[in-house]
Amino acid sequence: MKLKILSLVAVLATSALAAHAEGVLSIGTEGEYPPWSMADADGNVTGFDADVGALLCAKLEMECNFVVQAFDGLIPALNANRFDVIISGMSITAERKNEIAFSVGYAEFPNRFVVSADSGLAGITDIPAFLAALDGRKVGTQAATTHANFIAKLAPNAVLLTYASLDQQWIDLASGRIETAFADATADQDFLDRPEGEGFVMSQVTIPSTYDATLGEGIGVGIRQDDTELKARIDQALCELIADGSIGVASEKWFNVDISRPCQ
Repeated sequence: MKLKILSLVAVLATSALAAHAEGVLSIGTEGEYPPWSMADADGNVTGFDADVGALLCAKLEMECNFVVQAFDGLIPALNANRFDVIISGMSITAERKNEIAFSVGYAEFPNRFVVSADSGLAGITDIPAFLAALDGRKVGTQAATTHANFIAKLAPNAVLLTYASLDQQWIDLASGRIETAFADATADQDFLDRPEGEGFVMSQVTIPSTYDATLGEGIGVGIRQDDTELKARIDQALCELIADGSIGVASEKWFNVDISRPCQ
């Protein structure tokens, strides 16, 4: 499903009074995190989170408008009333909950490293051994993400390089400027399916979100802390969409696996 992007310039021109415009849900998303959220040159947003947004809007009987914003600016923009919610593959973490509220989690995924097929990292099967082997190596992650926080905490002797977008990260990996990249397995697979992903593989270690608190509590919709009524409506709608299999179907469409998370 394609959804038109609401121009960020137009959003900035409106006041906070525009928030929760009658019948419209304004959704902040990154637009550069395939296959979760992609924005094209024609002003369309596609991806798993776009489908989740469309399902949510249909359930709430509202129209969706997507606003593309760099990932590290999503939370400040939400709190500045530039859109109503965030749907952008955002993990629920204690740190982020200090700034915004979250819906119930609607998805969760494994985390993997991408390495050159002939790298010594490719054969390591033990998580602690793999993390220890990162000492002195250049590791790429997207900036302001749980993956960056995980490396900073659990592989402090690695040389951490962060990127504004995944595409920038993959360019540096393919060119050899970094030795490995850490992201969720769905984003990793998107890179491996590209021509530039030839010669690279996912590491044999799979790191579940439960491995460390830096990885969060699943993926949720970001909501302003004072929007308690909207949060309640979104929670109910998401639980219904999870229960009836709608989010699972969208997940299978984009990832070939169901990563929907049962309501808890």
